[in-house]
Amino acid sequence: MNWLVAAAEFVVNEILSVPAYLIGIITAVGLIALRKTVGQVIGGALKATLGFLLIGAGATLVVASLEPLGVMLQGATGAHGVVPTNEAIVGIAQNWYGAQVAWLMILGFVISLLLARFTSLRYVFLTGHHTLFMATLLTIVLATSGLNAVTVVVAGGVLLGVVMVALPAIAQPWTWRITGDDSIAIGHFGTLGYVVSGVVGRFAGGRRSRSTEDLRLPESLRFLRDSMVATALSMVLMYTVVSLVYVGRVGGDEAFAAYAGDDGSGAASGMGNFLMQGVTQGLGFGVAVAVILFGVRTILGELVPAFQGIAARVVPGAVPALDAPIVFPYAQNAVLIGFISSFVAGLAGLAVLTLWLGPTFGWALVLPGLVPHFFTGGAAGVYGNATGGRRGAVVGAFANGLLITFLPALLLGVLGSFGDENTTFGDTDFGWYGILLGNAGKIGGVWGVVVMLVIGAALLGVAVLVQKRLVDPGWDPSPGREAAAPAAPPQGATTRGYAKIPPPAGAPPPPPPPAG
Repeated sequence: MNWLVAAAEFVVNEILSVPAYLIGIITAVGLIALRKTVGQVIGGALKATLGFLLIGAGATLVVASLEPLGVMLQGATGAHGVVPTNEAIVGIAQNWYGAQVAWLMILGFVISLLLARFTSLRYVFLTGHHTLFMATLLTIVLATSGLNAVTVVVAGGVLLGVVMVALPAIAQPWTWRITGDDSIAIGHFGTLGYVVSGVVGRFAGGRRSRSTEDLRLPESLRFLRDSMVATALSMVLMYTVVSLVYVGRVGGDEAFAAYAGDDGSGAASGMGNFLMQGVTQGLGFGVAVAVILFGVRTILGELVPAFQGIAARVVPGAVPALDAPIVFPYAQNAVLIGFISSFVAGLAGLAVLTLWLGPTFGWALVLPGLVPHFFTGGAAGVYGNATGGRRGAVVGAFANGLLITFLPALLLGVLGSFGDENTTFGDTDFGWYGILLGNAGKIGGVWGVVVMLVIGAALLGVAVLVQKRLVDPGWDPSPGREAAAPAAPPQGATTRGYAKIPPPAGAPPPPPPPAG
């Protein structure tokens, strides 16, 4: 019987405990359930496994790129500085909790389907990379609270399933205002920022503020829609600015050592080399995030279709909850206006952190990244425009920018040792949900888990109430304001970077959706 024990230990320790293999197995099971061919099952499982290995490789590059920036931020400001990048923190966390994240994500998806099937919240969350990000956040928060692996997976799976059906419902009145019908929902964990933008936009813009779509904006800024380009550019700018401040404060010789490794090699040889090493590190960060993004897309390209097929059987007639840029085609000018306004708010928030909240309360400095501000700020601009026109887009996206600056700073306090990684989660829902659950987890033991589940139940109750009182009766969040005709149906979105974005200007209109 020893060989049976050895075989069981091999399966558990060498296969099921390795996240990459586990994801591959789950993908294979899903593809088999969809009656795919043997070749499709094997190919899909291998691609999902390779995608997970790519995430780990990208995470190693991210850590190497962020380490010198953390040293210079600490020396230049006296405070800990972070760059909120979901992909980066997720990649780092896989090295510690990869298997738990995988099981939690799978359980969370199953629970979300059950909630969609047996409650009034008939939303199926299909933004796979954000499901992975939220699963990682929940794993970190619960595991650092001292809970065992089984409790982390079970409690985290319930909390993930709840948030996947609740948030699309809560945002649906404002999403309906944009799309004009109930055919899609927003499935992106920046929901708080979008709802706040819609609410603030209504009061800021009123009925007289004209739509952003009456404006003509330069095509020269469209290159920022490429996530790899935007990430690399933002990091190069950050490295350049921080390098100059750092060398001005500590002097050349000490500053040049910021790039020295543990063995002392790698130190800059002069001012020019010092600045160019910063440029290289910034570009390297863009490459690292691109590797992680490619890994995520590779995984989800196989896993999400399997989930979609299963969801179609379990929840007939469900409303798909899709990635934030699904709303971009409805107000493309609002996307750029929202991005700029949100980024300006990030700079303003950084000034507040530097001059007040950092020195007084020890908050970390959150540097604004172009990628989170583009995707969440752009979507917030669309929501603000829907309720308040141009002024609504500007003010609403500005509110979103403040949220994604201050919430990540507070979130670091509940991430345990991951709070020292020079990066964190960037979107609003990771912030408020993680903060609530993390502080509940500090209670410890059974009562901490109970409080977490109560938070989840309260969120579910709010969503059901919104669905019954606002969504089902067709409540208008901006009464008296004429709704703009959609600029394009969501089927016109294409995948590039890690999200869906509208087709380039001048592209032919997409074909109409199939009947039925």
